[in-house]
Amino acid sequence: MRLIRALAVLAVAALAGGAARAETPVLRLALLQVGTVNWEARTIRAEGFDAAHGFALEVMPMAGEQAARVAFQAGEAEAMVADFIWVARQRAAGRDYVFVPYSRAVGGLMVPGDSPARRLSDLAGTTIGIAGGPLDKSWLILRAYAQAEEGFDLAGRTEQVFGAPPLIYQKARSGAFGGAVNFWHFMARMRAAGLRELVSVSDAAQALGLDPDTPLLGYVFRGEDLAQRPELVRGMMAASRDAKALLATSDAAWERLRPMMNAGDEAEFAALREGFRAGIPGPGPVDEAAAGRLLALMAEIGGAELVGEVRGLPEGLFVQPGS
Repeated sequence: MRLIRALAVLAVAALAGGAARAETPVLRLALLQVGTVNWEARTIRAEGFDAAHGFALEVMPMAGEQAARVAFQAGEAEAMVADFIWVARQRAAGRDYVFVPYSRAVGGLMVPGDSPARRLSDLAGTTIGIAGGPLDKSWLILRAYAQAEEGFDLAGRTEQVFGAPPLIYQKARSGAFGGAVNFWHFMARMRAAGLRELVSVSDAAQALGLDPDTPLLGYVFRGEDLAQRPELVRGMMAASRDAKALLATSDAAWERLRPMMNAGDEAEFAALREGFRAGIPGPGPVDEAAAGRLLALMAEIGGAELVGEVRGLPEGLFVQPGS
């Protein structure tokens, strides 16, 4: 009789545990397979920061940016990563998407270590490799900076080759370009390989009167999830903060990530780690006025092809702390 009673208690406990697990909300995050956000997502899951904040993080690997957007827009994923310019465009078009800051890390323009170039106008007549396309935000800021600071038409006075970040990285290492514009983590690899930064996008933005602390990249959620399942969005925000706090202070936490970082050597590994740390946004709210100035510059240079129907910073774009 005691045995039957004990088994009954165990069965009830197992059912209760199973029910609790079944009720744990799952947040499906569509991520590029090679993106640095995977480092944060891996830390969240390995440290149990998702469970600590009441949800289970599920990463959906995507082959490209467009695939991630399709998965998110089709409802196959609850979140993705994009820049706030794209999210502003979607809101202006009537889509209720919201933005949670992830990183303020930006790229820049690199030149070979032995290049005589000391300013952007020194690149006249050379070929510049650019990660992404003609509307890449870093490229647009550098163009505006060249015109404002040197009266130099960077696009008109150089040849451009557009391509995927790994391709631009490899070509730049081989000396195929007079300069190369790439994402920050490829810049870290390029710097470790002996290339030199001619102009950072952060410095260019500051010279243009923009705030380099404005977080360009972030997690994108649907507004309906923020309204109907706020604990899921808030839980991810808290888990992200916990992961960043750990990665900002613990070198040991990075050892777990080393295999997925594909660093060629210790110098490259250290450059990637410190680059990630430098890009962690501050704890306070996003300066919406500063974000509006950046959006206005993108609209001025990129036009409707980049920003669509945006006429100003859409209200409700940023999920601010405590909002």
